[in-house]
Amino acid sequence: MISRRDFLQLAMSTTAIYGASSFGNWGKLSAQQLITQDKLLEFETFGNVSLIHITDIHAQMKPIYFREPEINTGVGANRGKVPHITGADFRRFYGIKDKSPSAYALTFDDFSSLASTYGRVGGLDRVSTIINSIRSDRPDALLLDGGDTWHGSYTCHQTQGQDMVNVMNALKPDAMTFHWEFTLGSDRVNEIVGKLPFAALGQNIFDSEWDEPAELFPPYKFFERGGVKIAIIGQAFPYMPIANPGWMFPEYSFGIRDENMQSMVDEVRAAGAELVVCLSHNGFDVDKQMAGRVDGIDVILSGHTHDALPEPILIDKTIIVASGSNGKFVSRVDLDVKNGQMMGFRHKLIPVFADVIAPDPYISNLIEKQRAPYASQLSEVIGKTADDQTLYRRGNFNGTWDDLICDALLNEREADIALSPGVRWGPSILPGQEITREDIWNVTSMSYPQAYRTQMTGEFLHIVLEDVADNLFNPDPYYQQGGDMVRVGGLGYRIDISKPQGQRISDMTLLKTGATIDPIKSYWVAGWASVNEGTEGPEIWDVVENYIRKQKTISLSPNNSVEVIGT
Repeated sequence: MISRRDFLQLAMSTTAIYGASSFGNWGKLSAQQLITQDKLLEFETFGNVSLIHITDIHAQMKPIYFREPEINTGVGANRGKVPHITGADFRRFYGIKDKSPSAYALTFDDFSSLASTYGRVGGLDRVSTIINSIRSDRPDALLLDGGDTWHGSYTCHQTQGQDMVNVMNALKPDAMTFHWEFTLGSDRVNEIVGKLPFAALGQNIFDSEWDEPAELFPPYKFFERGGVKIAIIGQAFPYMPIANPGWMFPEYSFGIRDENMQSMVDEVRAAGAELVVCLSHNGFDVDKQMAGRVDGIDVILSGHTHDALPEPILIDKTIIVASGSNGKFVSRVDLDVKNGQMMGFRHKLIPVFADVIAPDPYISNLIEKQRAPYASQLSEVIGKTADDQTLYRRGNFNGTWDDLICDALLNEREADIALSPGVRWGPSILPGQEITREDIWNVTSMSYPQAYRTQMTGEFLHIVLEDVADNLFNPDPYYQQGGDMVRVGGLGYRIDISKPQGQRISDMTLLKTGATIDPIKSYWVAGWASVNEGTEGPEIWDVVENYIRKQKTISLSPNNSVEVIGT
């Protein structure tokens, strides 16, 4: 019998025998433009355990457009490695044909033209169809939700997450973990979690006063599937009080807590676990580092950084799976577990092409029931995009949605400089497409939406940019504590990614005058999503809506205000 270690070493070079991803099958079909539901869902059942992974849905119940990032820069040991390659480099790495459905799903090039051909993606009624198909083949498959689920839309905000809770409950997950959910406030989170019909897991969610595991969020849960005792260990987003307002959930603390994770792995192994799965919201690079530090995890289902990878990667003995975001993909992982050892795996990243996957009628009706009380507000047209303008968010440094938000802040709040947080969530809008109120909320909805206006010195602005840059470009993934780089309006600068903290940002310029930012001079700065309690200002969605109404048609100038070097 081949040993587990030998299997995993061999798997890296001979995946066709020991472990495989069937992305290549639908990649070939895509190249031939022969996509059908049967082909998308086709899977050769393998082993005795199946995992279904969804993550980072951000309350997107309906099909959307979603453009993948143009820039995803890796640093340190992760420089040039997946997921930090994009576009043509990504397609070459995975053998994806240009302009194919695979290229549309996984890269950004020709996004608008390919979107007109291949249509919207996602929709929880289509996700349900995929889940039902997998369950028909493997009835005891485990459905695992990686978090960022009850956040990110108009109806989710209005119902304090209840719309997503209702729909997700109908999909019947077995477990989930958390991030943005906590920005509903701990009282609301506690209320929802107390009624969930499935496990709410987080080995790193602790009581902040006593520094003990929080009772409401057990670290793990056991399942018996295919004659195998499986432990699912939850890993919530580690940096909640840094990236989000800690005053909204003061009784909880987080952190990566490697030592506790190792203790939990050892504990479940001692209790007879034959397969250990970490349901994670760490982010991909953090998961890679954790896999190298914690022994005994078989599978990490990764979330937070919205990466969609056609194949798992292997770190020593651990398979890491990345399943994208916004309901755009569903991952299926089949595992062969014998005598307490993982002998092999099969994986498929299933793209949710909304025009190909038939919706589950029950879930469709349930979704419409959640949306019905808000139908007129959701559908109201506020403006449109120009015929050559795409609105998208993803990318390390800028996205046109945030360019628009910054323009709105500059004009509506009468500011010199605008700051917009580098969050990753938010669907895209195609050229010539109407912009509805729902679209605006899909990129602004949160529980701390105040658009502040304040004075900052040039020195303080430099500190802000340096701090955010270190969150993104610190070579140690455990110090990467946020999203992408803060977006700026009215301000230009140069960033050298190769430099240490405090030395990355230079040549800061006020765009309206061309003058160098003076460290001792104060500037009027408008922004939103401040983590500070008591922030005052109008809600960001109203600021953006008012601006779009005045503009009517949105056409943005190319944003060349940030010069990136050191890559």
